[in-house]
Amino acid sequence: MKAEVFIAGGGVGGLALAAKLASRGVHVIIAEQLKKESPAYKGELLQPKTLAILERLGVLDEIEANGHALDELRFQEVHRRKGQPPEEINLTELSYSRVAASYDHSLMVPHEKTKEILRNKGKEYEEYFHYLPGARFIGFENGRAKVKQKRETLYIQAGVYIGAEGRSSPTRDAMNVEVNRKDYNHHFLTVTIPRPESFTKGKIITTSSCFLGLFPLPDREVRTVFLIKAGDYKKIKEQGLEHLYQAYSELEPELAEGVRAIKDWKTVQLMIPFTYHVDKYYSGNLAIMGDAAHTVHPMAGEGMNLAIQDADVLGELLAWCWEEGRSYADHLHYYEEVRRPRVEFLLNLSHMSALVYSFRNEWWRRFRMKAVQRIYDDDYLHVKQMLNISGLGKWNFTFIDRGIQGSVLPVRKKKVSDKEQHRFLFSEAEDYPWKRSKKGR
Repeated sequence: MKAEVFIAGGGVGGLALAAKLASRGVHVIIAEQLKKESPAYKGELLQPKTLAILERLGVLDEIEANGHALDELRFQEVHRRKGQPPEEINLTELSYSRVAASYDHSLMVPHEKTKEILRNKGKEYEEYFHYLPGARFIGFENGRAKVKQKRETLYIQAGVYIGAEGRSSPTRDAMNVEVNRKDYNHHFLTVTIPRPESFTKGKIITTSSCFLGLFPLPDREVRTVFLIKAGDYKKIKEQGLEHLYQAYSELEPELAEGVRAIKDWKTVQLMIPFTYHVDKYYSGNLAIMGDAAHTVHPMAGEGMNLAIQDADVLGELLAWCWEEGRSYADHLHYYEEVRRPRVEFLLNLSHMSALVYSFRNEWWRRFRMKAVQRIYDDDYLHVKQMLNISGLGKWNFTFIDRGIQGSVLPVRKKKVSDKEQHRFLFSEAEDYPWKRSKKGR
């Protein structure tokens, strides 16, 4: 089998890349080892930059129709009271509308629905889009991709090979990259439960020792993320589901009924957060993307978004190489030059967000509460935080920013203008620099 581009892995990143390439007339083969939907939890939060990419792919309307929009993020600090409703002590609301862009919200979409929409988009270009379900990529043999599908071994020759396999990546192994993993002192329990129709806002509820993230999905469901100490999963299971019911009810009474829809621990998934970032994204005509190249702490909701944003830059570069008759190997450095610093920035942002909720004591909670409130009170902090997590741009925090957030310096009264923000939004030239580069001509 032959193709211009071979992609190992048919997750959202691989599918977004394949759909973009096929729409440009580039022959692509995708090997996806799964034959049916995965029951495992995957990312569901689509950030504004990702929505912009999906619009250019021509699927945003369908994605929006199958999603639940979140225009703000709520951070609620409470005192948990046994058998009683919680006592709210602080509520901070951060809004995507503070970003000077037309994409003023994020979107919660069931992961498998996003995959289905992207896969169907690729199939519209059936002459160029070749999807192999139940096909496991094993590695390389004589310069070709080796794939097992049922009992047959397939060898695929391509101009460039892309690893989008996720955390276990034969493509990454073939590139001999370094992976330095960082673990955390906490794990998460995640499960989707019914929600009242009136429960429409994303919310993070915290005490000095509890964390419950709530992110509404369509069809009156809500994705819940409950923080536990690393290693406590077995002990919590032994306490029974009633322990989980009580915790949810005492933190968010509106979900007291919905949480009882959990009838078996098998529906509750243990999520173990860790991070890594490889030392190189490409080697010769091999490149990796998404979780094969980087894994981010889930606190800021960036994982799936980074994969789709990788796909956008990489897809645009590969399509340009094919259209211009350029060598893939000679130009893959542009992909790393664009994506690596952006990913590093968001990895650090997510890591800092994780640290905010990693320590279980009252004095840290008081510091956290003030720091989060300061983000709202100071418009520069508000804009920078929402702009950065949106993916639409990058605006570094300064020592003055951190001094204000830490209550060392007073809050600024000045509002950030749209004109000032525009300097920090990513331009097309920054996303695709090879198009204007002398080296690329």
